Amino acid sequence: MLQEVVYTCPYCFEDVETSVDPSEEEQSYIEDCAVCCRPIEFSVQCNSNWEVVRCEVNPAQ
Repeated sequence: MLQEVVYTCPYCFEDVETSVDPSEEEQSYIEDCAVCCRPIEFSVQCNSNWEVVRCEVNPAQ
């Protein structure tokens, strides 16, 4: 089951909602901002209860 998280885009500074798959405890991936379409690197950590405990976003390199 996907979990919704809200992040602030590091480019346009808009608050944006996205879905995270909490089935993996640690994951990193690149996704485009839904507002400005610039690439964002996500670093997500989930616990054993499938809850997102950390979601960091940075401009993709």
